[in-house]
Amino acid sequence: MDTLPGRVKLLFSQALPTCYLCFGASVVSHFLHSGFPSATFSKEDFGLAQQPSIMSRLEHSTVASDLFRPRLNSFTSQAASSRPATSYRDSTNAPRNPFETPTPSIHSRVALSTGSAPIAARPRRRFQSSRLVGEFEKPWLDSSKRGPNWDSITFYTCVFVALGLGAYICYDAVRHVPKNEYCLVLEDTFSLLDSNTWSHEIQMNGFGTGSFDWTTDDQANSFVTSEGLHIVPTMTIGSSGISAEQLTNGYTVNLTADGTCTNSRNQRVSELTTDSPCVAVSNSSINQIINPVRSARLTTAGKKTIKYGRVEVVARMPKGDWLWPAIWYYHNPSARASCTYSLRMMPQDSVYGEWPRSGEIDIAESRGNDAQTYPLGNNIVSSALHWGTTTSNDMFQLSKGEWGSKRTKYSNGFHTFGLEWSEKYLFTWLDGRLRQVLFFNFANNKNLWTYGEFAGTTVNGSAPDDPWAAAGKANAPFDQSFYLILNVAVGSTNGWFPDGIGSKPWTDGSDNAMRDFWKANSTWSQTWGDGVERGMTVKSVKMWQEGKC
Repeated sequence: MDTLPGRVKLLFSQALPTCYLCFGASVVSHFLHSGFPSATFSKEDFGLAQQPSIMSRLEHSTVASDLFRPRLNSFTSQAASSRPATSYRDSTNAPRNPFETPTPSIHSRVALSTGSAPIAARPRRRFQSSRLVGEFEKPWLDSSKRGPNWDSITFYTCVFVALGLGAYICYDAVRHVPKNEYCLVLEDTFSLLDSNTWSHEIQMNGFGTGSFDWTTDDQANSFVTSEGLHIVPTMTIGSSGISAEQLTNGYTVNLTADGTCTNSRNQRVSELTTDSPCVAVSNSSINQIINPVRSARLTTAGKKTIKYGRVEVVARMPKGDWLWPAIWYYHNPSARASCTYSLRMMPQDSVYGEWPRSGEIDIAESRGNDAQTYPLGNNIVSSALHWGTTTSNDMFQLSKGEWGSKRTKYSNGFHTFGLEWSEKYLFTWLDGRLRQVLFFNFANNKNLWTYGEFAGTTVNGSAPDDPWAAAGKANAPFDQSFYLILNVAVGSTNGWFPDGIGSKPWTDGSDNAMRDFWKANSTWSQTWGDGVERGMTVKSVKMWQEGKC
């Protein structure tokens, strides 16, 4: 079989059945389309009566237009002439196109059947509208049948009641807004540093905060320009005649001997005040150094004070790590707490005793550290009230507030720091009265002794006494005259700069905190702004006393 004739024979035997099948299909197709010979078959034998051919359907269909009909007739005529006659032609024996489509057209709606007669087309259903016609009842037009619309009545009643209630609430709130009269007692725009208004406090022990600065009246630390009053910290080396060696060993500064110390006012003594306020000695064997930074602290004590009223200070805060600016009010020079760069008020007289018995008002405190690298940096302003029976139970945590900004650094521009203070309330604000930093309502409490829950506590094993009992006022000790303080401190050991945050180079509990701070001066001194930028610049100060002038 592996010869050419054998392969041809095998191929022929495999293809032959397929050829038979194709031939048979072609014969059947021819009979179906061309008809069957009259001598052998008829249409009835195959059940094809009344069935039109494909070409006949095409000829009479709507698709076969007059454009194609002449060509179709020509084709069918040729096909008819080449075929033999069949037995199913019409009775007249006239030549007929085998592809002719009987009437009706396949596109008509006449249904064809296998019977001898076509079924009549079903008529098209006409669209019937559901719209009402003629006369019908319209009860909604009959006014006698109309009832009250309780839905609308209820809705509009609630609306008018809500509007009336809201109007009354607004009226009542506006009616109770204090309309106090104020008398202007100080307005200083600092064309010069007026000694009739301001005094320098000169000390070296940090005023009870453990800060590292030495406050002076040196013109390098406080001076006036066209921008206003500048309080600028400087390095002790280079601004005081003290060398680097003397700063750390073998040198003594005695402010009492040269008559410059202001400790005669006995500014606050606390557990953080371990050194003399007027004397400093450097000794390398015990890691004790002279204060490495000099700054300034100005007050209106004994010159300008208010009891209830308003304060507005326009200032720009300093730029640099571990700088602490403050604006605050104090009751008496004999009792002062922590300060850094801040605005504070202190009591003019120690009516209730040493700090914090006689109170303290911190209008604004901040830090010079860059907010982008230090989480408690120069985008935060704080306010607080200090009050308590001793330095160890100062309750400022119950009366403090702060304002933080995500887009503002208070060392980049001037801002207004304000205080409004009355017998019933006290609040501080930043750049407008609507931005309150701290609000404290004295009327919400019987007195601060009760609010502080001092009863039942002990201090060094002894029960504290109520220093404000004799006053019988809810706002004592904040019922006395206070004076204003402006200062920029450097560092502290009272927790204002928390340990472990921002690469702080010292720890608050260390006996060598000031020395450790100085040893790291190559890191923090680079962050201090140039010239006056490292200091607080005060453009103006205004103080009003509540009441008529």
